[in-house]
Amino acid sequence: MSRQYQHDIVIIGAGAAGLTLALELADQYRVAILTKADIREGSTLYAQGGVAAVLSDKDTIDSHINDTIDAGVELGDPEAIRFTVEHSKASIDWLIDQGVPFTRYGESDEYHLTKEGGHSHRRIIHSADATGLAISKTLIKNASNHPNIEFFPDRVAVDIITTQKLGLPGPNRAVGVYALNLDDDTIEVFQGQFISLACGGSSKVYLYTSNPDTASGDGIAMAWRAGCRVANMEFNQFHPTCLYDAKAKTFLISEAVRGEGGKLLLPDGSRFMSKFDPRAELAPRDIVARAIDHEMKRLGIPHVLLDISHKDQDFIKEHFPTIYKHCLEYGHDMTKGPIPVVPAAHYTCGGVVVDRNSATDINNLYAIGETAYTGLHGANRLASNSLLECIVFARSAASHIAAHTTPLPSIVIPDWDESQVTNSDEDVVITHNWQELRRFMWDYVGIVRTNKRLLRAKHRVDLLRSEIQEFYANYKVSNDLLELRNLAVVADLIIQSAMSRKESRGLHFTLDYPDKMSHSEPTILTPKQPY
Repeated sequence: MSRQYQHDIVIIGAGAAGLTLALELADQYRVAILTKADIREGSTLYAQGGVAAVLSDKDTIDSHINDTIDAGVELGDPEAIRFTVEHSKASIDWLIDQGVPFTRYGESDEYHLTKEGGHSHRRIIHSADATGLAISKTLIKNASNHPNIEFFPDRVAVDIITTQKLGLPGPNRAVGVYALNLDDDTIEVFQGQFISLACGGSSKVYLYTSNPDTASGDGIAMAWRAGCRVANMEFNQFHPTCLYDAKAKTFLISEAVRGEGGKLLLPDGSRFMSKFDPRAELAPRDIVARAIDHEMKRLGIPHVLLDISHKDQDFIKEHFPTIYKHCLEYGHDMTKGPIPVVPAAHYTCGGVVVDRNSATDINNLYAIGETAYTGLHGANRLASNSLLECIVFARSAASHIAAHTTPLPSIVIPDWDESQVTNSDEDVVITHNWQELRRFMWDYVGIVRTNKRLLRAKHRVDLLRSEIQEFYANYKVSNDLLELRNLAVVADLIIQSAMSRKESRGLHFTLDYPDKMSHSEPTILTPKQPY
């Protein structure tokens, strides 16, 4: 018999988006927060740069909007962009009220603002080079101290429970979540009047990623299976500069390093970015990532170099203490010379279609943060707009939930049925499929694409999804199986979206259609039916 939990709000994910939503609602509602691993693990924790917002008298709302539109290559939703930017200062004020220790100028009360690629002004408020860590620690502390917020770590969400799936009459709405308890391998039921997906993105679908292991597209896949539309999944941002080291895997080197004067170099010490864009190292990420990818393939080199050693040592250590220490651990002293860097999958610009209130196509189901498609990012995300989006849309969702709470009839959710499955004796199948999926996504659906590569990827993902579904139907679920199942769904969505876009725009670059069309629309996919 499944353990069943009752809360007003069930939030899947404890990053900036999920924690903001929880803290905004907890005074009036009982909130459950489910996390796949430790409550501190997630993409927010690893965000280095900061939060973009209009905080200076020298900056303007329109300037931030225009920078966002330009970075998104005119594919962003102008209304969503304006909504986000107009709420940027209030969101920063909220974070400050929560106690986030943003960096100041010396001993003054004025906050230090930095500049990153694609921004026309200094507007990135930050906490040294570990802003995500500072936000995460602060919000987790506040949420942990709130009597109405209950954390459930080591829970892997399996699927969203809806009234339609239960065969109940009336408009379809979300009523709960099935989740695997990793401590005892049992499936539990979490019931709530409102369900929110704040699960992060899907960059783990690629072989090399800057993201933590939890970024397996769970929220996007679950929403798609439940019947929600998804959009712009072809636009996966590859961070241009991750530390290249076998032991370090892919540690992210913040955009701010280039913002403060870091230069990209070839092995012979020559700069190359000016050949690709007049903004050189300060060009948007998609341009920088493609340029690096081009030079690596042209020269047959495993990495390029990033050099900020011309700056004063104290400046580097003060502005990038985390990056400096981490690189030093692997024998790279960024104060004395260049460090090796490569691109890696970093951010999912598409996701579950939501409105300004973060509401999805299913009543009482919300999606926030990297899981969601709000229209903010378009074909490419402007640096440090992601954390801003988390706060703005989480607070918007909280307001909408508070204004639309009405008594609902109680629902009996059936226990998870494991009567027809057995323990797996062929986990090698999961391991093999996992490796194959991430490898062909990297090779065929990476930074540069072609029709032939995409078609190969589509054939392979169709076969994999069939194998995975057969495995899922016959064996007890595990964390690896659930993540593989979700990644296969997300991979298929990315491939379908990429195949439908007959142009090169932003993060989607194809050799078969190298030009940008004069007019383009978001790619929106609609599931044929929930499953």
